[in-house]
Amino acid sequence: MYRYLVILGLLATPALAETGGLTVPDHPEGTVSEAQGLDAWSRIEAVVTHPRCTNCHVEAGAAPMWSGPEFTPERPHGMNIQAGDSRIGAEFLPCQSCHMTDPGPNMVPHAPPHTGLEWQLAPAEFVWFGKEGAAICAQLRDPERNGGRDGAALVEHITHDAELRGFITWGFAPGGDREPAPGDLQSHLDDMAEWVAAGMPCP
Repeated sequence: MYRYLVILGLLATPALAETGGLTVPDHPEGTVSEAQGLDAWSRIEAVVTHPRCTNCHVEAGAAPMWSGPEFTPERPHGMNIQAGDSRIGAEFLPCQSCHMTDPGPNMVPHAPPHTGLEWQLAPAEFVWFGKEGAAICAQLRDPERNGGRDGAALVEHITHDAELRGFITWGFAPGGDREPAPGDLQSHLDDMAEWVAAGMPCP
């Protein structure tokens, strides 16, 4: 695991790398057991099956979802919103029409203004909505269904998003009266690094 993180430039020292306020833990080979990896996965599962994450992790052609304690019953995004193949609504009404700069804690989520990036759905291969944790686990460890990523690249994806896009960061701090994903971003990164170091075991 260490050598992969060094290649990616995520480790500035043998112990930790500072990454936009996050630290990527180093787990030398053989130091994380399968049982520890499964324990880490149980916490990861609580995050990736939470509505803060799954609502935008929908299949190709599907609308983003409104689900979770704020929405009863769960339903597709209102106003007949469709993300299209572009995943940013370019074929219909661009997501950024409403999901723009921060207008207040109870307003729609947004990409951080300093990034110049648009709000969008997760890539179509990352379909999580309606899936059980075991199915998501199998998907995450399969490069053919996770965007071609190995374990180290999955860890890097979290730090890259936190630094440049903010979507994952927002899920843990959505503002207003929205229920956040469980835990915090650093803990999620720690769990992902531990799960990867254990060989990405699935229940």
